[in-house]
Amino acid sequence: MSAMNEPGTLVSSENKSDTDTPVLKLGLPKGSLQEATFDLMSRASFHFKVGHRSYLPSIDDEHLSAMLVRAQEMATYVEDGVFDAGITGKDWVMETNSDVVPVADLIYSKSSMRPVRWVLAAPENGDINSVKDLEGKRIATEVVNITKNWLKEQGVNAEVEFSWGATEVKCPDLVDAIVEVTETGNSLRANKLKIVEVLMESNTQLIANKSAWNDPWKRHKIENIAMLLEGAIRAEGRVGLKMNARKEDVANIVRLLPALRMPTVAPLAFGDDWVAIETVVEDRQVRNLIPELKRNGAEGIIEFQLNKIIP
Repeated sequence: MSAMNEPGTLVSSENKSDTDTPVLKLGLPKGSLQEATFDLMSRASFHFKVGHRSYLPSIDDEHLSAMLVRAQEMATYVEDGVFDAGITGKDWVMETNSDVVPVADLIYSKSSMRPVRWVLAAPENGDINSVKDLEGKRIATEVVNITKNWLKEQGVNAEVEFSWGATEVKCPDLVDAIVEVTETGNSLRANKLKIVEVLMESNTQLIANKSAWNDPWKRHKIENIAMLLEGAIRAEGRVGLKMNARKEDVANIVRLLPALRMPTVAPLAFGDDWVAIETVVEDRQVRNLIPELKRNGAEGIIEFQLNKIIP
């Protein structure tokens, strides 16, 4: 069966041929990271479509097959060669002690474009105020190995048990403290918990199987995916601006532009006294910037969305 008959046609991962076309097996995170990952992949020009109960997304790239698995399991599957590459958290690579190739740091999470933190949290009014106060105490967490290694580094002996979820509600009735992941700390505060220590920061990563990384075709494909994903992240929160201006106003206009480097200034095809100016700015700056550009001589100002910025 042909993997893709027409450009842009979505192809089911389970229907791709293993012999007709080289295919990279990609693992995508199921759960909290899924929506953010699909959105990022779309901006990187990889358009996935998946049914409500399906674990096999369709993709408009005949050289890719994909499967959804939990981020916690991803690194193990990549190490074992079930996937050639996968997207997961650096924390889960560490927790499973997986021997994989970290290809790219992708700074995004389920609700923001910043790293997450694994923190030690305890009751707001309790007597745990530092890691030393954990001596002989009980801790619940999903990252048992990370927590045990951290306690060992701190010279503290405590009991660490695996939490199957809803970790915040276990403290203080079931355990003395928890190690939990947080972006904002809001959920911890809602459960009357305070952050005592930060164990580590983590971010999403694109990782690769070592054998796949040593295969020239697969490595090239993985590097292409990494480049496009990084470009999509780089474009997050930025927009492009185009405008025309008289040459005599260019200096004043350029001084207003907080470009990634210098804005592009090019002569117009007709009109020796006019130039076109193009630049990239942060979206939040536009509301103040555009009126000032207009007042300083810019005309025909166009704002446009960016999907990727490749340096």
